Amino acid sequence: MSIKSIRDLSLRGKRLFLRVDFNVPLDEHRKVSDNTRIRAALPTLEFAQQQGARVILASHLGRPKGQANARYSLKPVAEELAKQLQQDVPFANDCLGSEAEAVTARLQNGQACLLENLRFHKEEEANDAGFSRQLAGLCDVYVNDAFGTAHRAHASTVGMIPFCREAAAGFLMQKELEYLGKLLENPEMPFVAVLGGAKVSDKIEVIQNLIGRVDALLIGGAMAYTFLLAQGLAVGKSLVERDKVNLAHDLMKQAADRKVQFLLPADHVIATKVDAAAETKIVNIADTPPEWMGLDIGPKTIELYREVLKSARTVFWNGPMGVFEMAPFAAGTVAVARALGECRGITVVGGGDSVAAVNQSGVADQITHISTGGGASLEFLSGIKLPGVAALEGK
Repeated sequence: MSIKSIRDLSLRGKRLFLRVDFNVPLDEHRKVSDNTRIRAALPTLEFAQQQGARVILASHLGRPKGQANARYSLKPVAEELAKQLQQDVPFANDCLGSEAEAVTARLQNGQACLLENLRFHKEEEANDAGFSRQLAGLCDVYVNDAFGTAHRAHASTVGMIPFCREAAAGFLMQKELEYLGKLLENPEMPFVAVLGGAKVSDKIEVIQNLIGRVDALLIGGAMAYTFLLAQGLAVGKSLVERDKVNLAHDLMKQAADRKVQFLLPADHVIATKVDAAAETKIVNIADTPPEWMGLDIGPKTIELYREVLKSARTVFWNGPMGVFEMAPFAAGTVAVARALGECRGITVVGGGDSVAAVNQSGVADQITHISTGGGASLEFLSGIKLPGVAALEGK
């Protein structure tokens, strides 16, 4: 892809609009409770500062629906960023207009400020041309380092780029495209994809695109039950997308035709309701009682998946194996995380619960690449052109 890197730009004294993904969780005290995304942006930000740029950071936070809402203010993020950088980070109470212009005009070479939530203006998500032009008016050069929003054609990810003289990708964006690109173009074999989560419908395109590229697909989470039902197995009250059963059957046939292993749970942890205090049992899939539901993969399945992962040279994982947020149903997801930590090949993890499991299991530093964009990484691996990436190409 013909995308410039931030390294290709002359930055000294330039006003740099740096689109980052600071969509981070806040606790009840309005403090950042997980600064992973902030820390992920630091290499690009610090490089820009070292080069003498006047850095204007911009992001969204949550879904304020086009209106200013104190609950979604980025002010706590500015405070956390100031701690990380050990320097003052001026905050503009709007992302454009006189407030933004005043704060950005005061920046010295090597300084950074943060604009208020872009989504306080409905024009951001509408990719409004006038709004895009106003944002571009704040800067001399543009850099996108927010891979997590690259699948959205918004003003700050797509619309403002034609109004900027130069545009490039930041280090995080480059890293994401490099590792995810390798999965599609040149993976070391055997290549194994582990897919979990609630719905087959969320993963249709990625399964279809990966069937022609992987040696094995390991399926877990609630989405597995639609496939199991398509095989005629008893799934009790487990979550099933009945309108996707025929599609599930077709996907398994496609895998068989291409001689791709399509592995589904052999056993599972079941309960009568989704409740951490509920009675649980471990049974084979075929022995699932009518009033019980599957909430995690069982020990036989864990061992089966671990064996396949042991010999993999490339692994992509997205989606939990069960109701990971409840301790009685977390073992399968944690086991997959640990198996990836032991894998000798390239391992790429995308998606909030998968990333949380990797962190909780203490194997984050053993994973080759942890993607910051769950939705964006899935769309990329589905073969869909990401608008935020396409906008940078050839600029």
